[in-house]
Amino acid sequence: MASTSPAQLAARYDRIHDQLVELFAENEDPIARMATVSALLHHKMPHFFWTGFYQLIAGKLYVGPYQGPLACAVLDGPDGVCWACVKGRESIIVPDVHAYEGHVTCDERSESEIVVPVREPAGNVVAVLDVDSDQPDAFTEVDRAGLEKIVALVLET
Repeated sequence: MASTSPAQLAARYDRIHDQLVELFAENEDPIARMATVSALLHHKMPHFFWTGFYQLIAGKLYVGPYQGPLACAVLDGPDGVCWACVKGRESIIVPDVHAYEGHVTCDERSESEIVVPVREPAGNVVAVLDVDSDQPDAFTEVDRAGLEKIVALVLET
């Protein structure tokens, strides 16, 4: 990703967003949308190692649609970046997962991470998009802005 400028990365996110808007025009199912988001992002973003959703169900985070190596099936909490995102209700960028206190390791190859909340219309967090990279410090504010715009489509009607 070092050769991709912030402007090029932002433009890539805009193209992915526009493609998803078109794909979602006739599909309002949130699980299908999560699966589509995971697949498209994972294959279009070279710095994404694991790309997927965790859904908040009965006080636990359960793995949802994802792309990449085997994931943790359940995140009981309260530790981890995904739970910090749920509790803080905002996106979190972690440049070095090994330095993040309480990080839950699902795959030793992960080096950095970004987690974005999925909110229902009332504003409650019902899921998170979790993206890991096998590169340190792989995510920027451009990733945050692009992913937040994309994640907003999951529950949009």
